Amino acid sequence: MSEYAAVLRPLTDRYASWLSLPDRATADTSEEDPDNVVLLPVVLRIERDTPPGRTALLEASAAAAVAVCLDQRSEPGGPWHEAVSGWVDGRIRKVTRRARGSHWRAVTELPGITVGVAGAEARALLPARVADMPRELTRLQISGSDLPADDPGPPPAATPVLWLNPHVGMTAGKAAAQVGHATMILAALLHGDASRSDAVGEHAASELRHWHEAGFPCAVRTPDTDTWPALLPGDDPAAAWRDRGVAAVRDAGFTEIDPGTVTVVAQWSSSPQCSRATQWSH
Repeated sequence: MSEYAAVLRPLTDRYASWLSLPDRATADTSEEDPDNVVLLPVVLRIERDTPPGRTALLEASAAAAVAVCLDQRSEPGGPWHEAVSGWVDGRIRKVTRRARGSHWRAVTELPGITVGVAGAEARALLPARVADMPRELTRLQISGSDLPADDPGPPPAATPVLWLNPHVGMTAGKAAAQVGHATMILAALLHGDASRSDAVGEHAASELRHWHEAGFPCAVRTPDTDTWPALLPGDDPAAAWRDRGVAAVRDAGFTEIDPGTVTVVAQWSSSPQCSRATQWSH
């Protein structure tokens, strides 16, 4: 059983119910205290003269978000556990900022994990209340994180694919947050399967362990509009995960997008290849 992923159990338990909520209910924050909203910051390295490729940056961001959650330091008793588990137990909100030069170097000194993919770098930091975020982070801009679309080609075989909704325009910053949700949901559902005491559970635990060891590689792609409907999980998300290995990210609608919109469909592929392994630094 993937006990090291137990921090994601609340996400496992509420996944299907979140997808079944009415659109407006996804944006209901009536029970939240605005002063205690907790966010997981993701910082995108975007140098002025040498900006990264959009797809590689999104893939780095997706891997960094789940890497923080499944890091050994996020396990019970670890120095990150309280921050990560408290955040996962609520809404898994993220905030994406951009940095370059000395500001990027300053961010790398904060607790978190940097992931590099094809020259692009993203760093996921520990969740924190907005009021408690350090100056090194709050001085960074949220806007201006868009990058031109690129053509990454077909996704590599045996690699999880994060399919972006082709009907919804998202800045690179917004998309980075959404694909980070997607990898977390994949890991949470694999962890749920791994809790079974049968061959399915054993296989899921092995898959999650191998993905972790490879650095959480994934491919971010945008399908054509004709393919998108077939990817969606439909009215039975549990069956879609069981039969097709797909899971959906549904946005709460706080920024850019209408509440309830499915922004990403994550499609699991067995045994991600280590040749696609991402580069980590703490």
